[in-house]
Amino acid sequence: MRTVLVLGAGFGGLELATRLSGSPADDLHVVIIDRNDAFTFGFAKLDILFRDLPPEAARVPYARFAHPRVEFRQEEVIGIDPRTRRVRTDRSVYEPDILVVALGADYDCGATPGFVEDGYEYYSIEGARRLRDRLAGFEGGAVVVAVLSVPFKCPPAPYEGAMLLHEQLTRRGVRDRTRIRFLTPMDSPIPVSPDTSAAIIEALTRHGIDYSPGQPVHALDPSRHVAVTRDGDLPYDLFVGIPKHRVPAVAEASGLTEGGADGWIAVDPRTLRTPYAGVYAIGDCADAPVPRAGVFAEDAARTVAAGIEAELCGSAGAQRYRGRGTCHIEFGDGLVGKVEADFLSGPAPVAPFSAPSVELAGEKAAAAEARLRRWFTG
Repeated sequence: MRTVLVLGAGFGGLELATRLSGSPADDLHVVIIDRNDAFTFGFAKLDILFRDLPPEAARVPYARFAHPRVEFRQEEVIGIDPRTRRVRTDRSVYEPDILVVALGADYDCGATPGFVEDGYEYYSIEGARRLRDRLAGFEGGAVVVAVLSVPFKCPPAPYEGAMLLHEQLTRRGVRDRTRIRFLTPMDSPIPVSPDTSAAIIEALTRHGIDYSPGQPVHALDPSRHVAVTRDGDLPYDLFVGIPKHRVPAVAEASGLTEGGADGWIAVDPRTLRTPYAGVYAIGDCADAPVPRAGVFAEDAARTVAAGIEAELCGSAGAQRYRGRGTCHIEFGDGLVGKVEADFLSGPAPVAPFSAPSVELAGEKAAAAEARLRRWFTG
C-alpha cells in the first residue's frame, strides 16, 4: 500500500482525504491526523458569541469522518522531517509516501503586549465563550475592536463581529450608551474587492461604528485600559482583538518555512508543493498568495488531490491551483452578503460582490450542510 499522510483535519485536510478516498489508485491508504476530536466551522464561533449556540452543539466529532481507505487518528504532531517525510506524534511514527501539511495557523495572543491580560478574542471556541460571558454583563462604554496583525483567518470576520456586536447591543438596549471603534492596519476591509469593502464600510457607518483604517494597535496598557496607537492612547472599557496568527511551532521547527513569505510554509503557488519531494502544504499554514480562509484551503485540497492521483497513477495533466473561494459575510439583521474571489486564474484577481440578502443567508447555511454531508456520516 502507498500511504498519504495528512496533518490537520480542517477544511483542507477533510476535503483532501474525502477526495482521495475515491481515487482510482487501488493501493492507496490515507491517514489523517488531528489533535482535536471534533471539527468546528469558523463561523460557528460567531453563533456561540451572539446567538447562544452551545459550544458542544458546534462540534462535529471526527468519529463521523468515515470514508473507504481513510483512517482518522487523534494524535499530536511533535516532529516533522520533510527531507525523509518522517513524522513523529505523541503516539506513533510515520514514514508516508506522500505528506500533506494542513496544520492551519495558531494564535499568538502574547505578541501584542497587554492583550492576554486585558483583551478578548473570538477566533477560538474558548475565546468566544469568554467574550460571550463578558458581554452578558456589559452595560455600555467604549468598545475597541482591532485587527492586531496581518494576515489573519477569514478577512471579513472582524467586520462581521463588529456588526453583530452592534446588533446585540441594540437588542439589549445599551447601544446608545456604547461607542464602538474599529481599528485595522489594513487600508480597506477586502482589498481585492472594492465593492465588498465599500459595502462593509457603508454598513459600519450606518451602524455608527467608527472605522479607522491604517491604524495598528501596538500594545494595551491594562492598568489604564488604553490601547497604544501611533496617534496616541485610546481608552476602552472593552477591547476585542483579532490576535496575531503564526505558523504552528512544529512546522517552523521542521524547516518547512525556510524561503516562505513572513514565516509561513514555502509552496509553489501553482501546485502547493514544498521544495521537498513528496511534501505538500495547504491552507492557512502555507504561503500561497490567497487569504487565510477555509474555502481557499478547500480549493487547494482539490488541486493537491489531483496532483497526488496523477503522481500515483503515473499520469500527467494535474490541475493548476486557481485560488478560488466563495465567502459569505454576515451583515446583521439576518442578512448575508457574498464575495466570489478568483485570485490566480487570470492576470489579476477578481472578486465580485453580491449585496446582503435573506436568500444569501440561506445559501450560506446550505453550503455548510453540503460540506457536512460530503465529509461526515450520520
